[in-house]
Amino acid sequence: MNWTRRYHIIVVGGGHAGIEAAMAAARLGKRTALVTLSIEMIGHLPCNPAVGGLGKSQIVHEVDAMGGWIGRLADRTGIQFRTLNARKGPAVWSLRTQNDKTLYRKAALNLVTGQAGLDIIQEEATALIMEKDKCCGITTSVGEELRADAVILTPGTFLRGTIFIGLHSQAAGRLAEFPSNDLSESLRNTGLTLGRLKTGTPGRIDRRSIDFSNLEEQPGDDPHPWFSRWEQPTDLPGERLRQISCHVTYTTEQTHDIIRNNLDRSPLYSGMIHGIGPRYCPSIEDKVVRFPEKDRHQIFLEPEGLDSIEVYANGISTSLPFDVQVQMIRSIDGLRDARLIRPAYAVEYDFVEPTQLTASMECRGISHLFLAGQICGTSGYEEAAGQGLIAGINAVRKIDGLEPVVLRRDQAYIGVMIDDLITRGVDEPYRMFTSRAEYRLFLRSDNADTRVTPVACSIGLLTETECERYQRRQAALDEELCRLSECRLAPSHRVLETLVELGLPPIHRHITVKEFLRRPECRYEHLALLGVEPAALPVDLLDRIMIEIKYEGYLVRQDEEIERHRRLEAIRIPESFDYLTATALSMEVRQKLSARRPRSLGQAARIPGITPAAVTVLAILLQKDDRRTSDKRKGAEDAAETE
Repeated sequence: MNWTRRYHIIVVGGGHAGIEAAMAAARLGKRTALVTLSIEMIGHLPCNPAVGGLGKSQIVHEVDAMGGWIGRLADRTGIQFRTLNARKGPAVWSLRTQNDKTLYRKAALNLVTGQAGLDIIQEEATALIMEKDKCCGITTSVGEELRADAVILTPGTFLRGTIFIGLHSQAAGRLAEFPSNDLSESLRNTGLTLGRLKTGTPGRIDRRSIDFSNLEEQPGDDPHPWFSRWEQPTDLPGERLRQISCHVTYTTEQTHDIIRNNLDRSPLYSGMIHGIGPRYCPSIEDKVVRFPEKDRHQIFLEPEGLDSIEVYANGISTSLPFDVQVQMIRSIDGLRDARLIRPAYAVEYDFVEPTQLTASMECRGISHLFLAGQICGTSGYEEAAGQGLIAGINAVRKIDGLEPVVLRRDQAYIGVMIDDLITRGVDEPYRMFTSRAEYRLFLRSDNADTRVTPVACSIGLLTETECERYQRRQAALDEELCRLSECRLAPSHRVLETLVELGLPPIHRHITVKEFLRRPECRYEHLALLGVEPAALPVDLLDRIMIEIKYEGYLVRQDEEIERHRRLEAIRIPESFDYLTATALSMEVRQKLSARRPRSLGQAARIPGITPAAVTVLAILLQKDDRRTSDKRKGAEDAAETE
C-alpha cells in the first residue's frame, strides 16, 4: 500500500513561479506542499542572475504590490541597480538588478522554509492523480501519493528536457540536472496538447582571466531605486551589499569567422534541435547568420556574485561545441586569455499549449490543475513569478468555491501576459515587452500599487497593516494632487523675479500650481522657491505626482480608450454558447472560437484570425441569444403565474 500525504494545494517546482504560487497559497491559509527535485536549488537563477528589465520590471512591481516576493528578494540581494530607458517617458522606465546568485538562492530558501503552513518535499513528481476530469494530486518517483484539492505545475525546462553542446546531447532539465520525463507523459495522457520550445544560456568566464583595462565600465545608479513598496534599504538588517560595475565588450570579425566556419557543428543548424527559440534573444550563431551586415555584437560581462569568480557573458548564448566556444570567446576584446568555467548550452523542453488554459491559469477541461511559468510557453523569471502568483491565488479560490482573480489588460502587465497566452498562444518563448501593452502609459511601475494592491487586500493576501499602509499612501497622493489643483500662483514681482533666476518662462495671469508644474521645464523642487510649501512625502511619491501632472492630457485620452475596451469586455459570452451552429460566421472562425472559448467579446476580438466583421456578427448573435434567453425566462415566469 502506497504511503499517502494530504494537502490543500501541491506546487511542483521550486523556481520563481513555484515560490510565488506556494507562498500565496500558504499565506491564504491553505496547507501547501512545495515539491522540488532539490531543496538547495529553490530560487536558483539558472541563467543570468538579474531581475527586471524592459517590460519585466513592471511585472515585478505588480507582484510586489500584491504581496509577492520576487521584488523583495531582488532588493535584498542586488549588487547593481540600474534604471533602463531613463531618457524616455515614464511608461517605459524599467528597473533592472544584477543579483548575487548564491545570496538570492539562500534568501529564497529562508523565505519558503520560514512560511507557516508550507512543507518542502524533495522528490520527483512523476504523474498526476486523476479522477475523471479532476486532478487530485501527484505520485512521486519513490511511490508516494500526495493528495490535494488542487495542483499547480511549475516545472520550468525540465519536461523531457534535453541539453545540447555541439553535436553532443543529453537528457537534462539544466546542465547536470535530471529531466522530468514521466510527468510530461502523464500530461499527454490527460489529453493536453504539448509542444516543444528551446532556450539557452551563455558560458561563464573566470573573472580573474578577463582584462578589464580597456573595457567600457557600466556602473549602477547612485542612489539606486528599489523594487519593493513594503521594504526599504533601512528596513533590512545589516549593511547594504556592496555595489559593483558590469562591463561592455563586442564580438569581432574574427569571432564571426569562427562561428561561420563551424556552423556544421551547431545543433541549431544541423537539425538536432526542433524546438523554436526566442526571437528577441537569439544565440550568437543565429545573430551572425541573420545579420551578416553587422560587424560586431554587444556583450555585457556581468558578475554572478560579490565573491564569485564567475562572469555571465550576456549576448553570446550558443550551443556550439566547447572547443569552438573557447576559440570564439578568446577572439573578443578583453577576453584574449579567458578561461571558460562552464560551457554555454541550448535546452529543449516540452510545454503545454497555453490556449488550453483559462484566465485563472487552470487547465480547461481538467479541473483543479493549474500551470505557471515556462510550462505555459513563457521565458523569464519575472513572467514566471507573475503567473505563479495568479495560479496560487486562484487555486485557493477554486477549492473555496470563489470566483477567480483575473487581472485585466488595462489593469496590469500580468493581465496582458496571461491574456496574450490564453488568447493568442505562442510560437516561440513568450517574453514581456512594454510594446505588448496597449495601455502602457497607465501601466507604469510607479502606480502598480494603485492598480493591483486593492485586489490583494480584498482577497486577504496582504495583512491588515499592509492594506492600511497602502491606504495612507494613496490618501497622501490624492490630498497633494488636490492641493496643487487648488493652490494658485500670482504673477507678483517676486514670483516673476524668481522665475527669471531659474530660467523659467514667466506667468502672466493667476494659475494653479498644477498648471505651473504641467510645463515641461518646471519641477516640484521649484515650489519652495516660489513660496509654496512642499509636501513632506517620499521621493517616489513626489515623482509619481509629477508624472500624473505632466502626462495628464495623455492619461485622460488613454482612460477614454480603456473605457471603450471595457465595453467590449463587459459583453460576456456564455460558456454554453454553441459557435459551431452559428452559420453566419465562417467555418474557420467558428472552429477558432469553439477551440478557444473566449470569455468576452473583447477577448474574442484578440484571437488571431478573428476579423472585425466577425466580431460584429458575433455581437449580433449574442444579442439574439440574450433575447431568446430572456423570452424563455419570461415565458416560464408567465406560465408559473397562470398556474
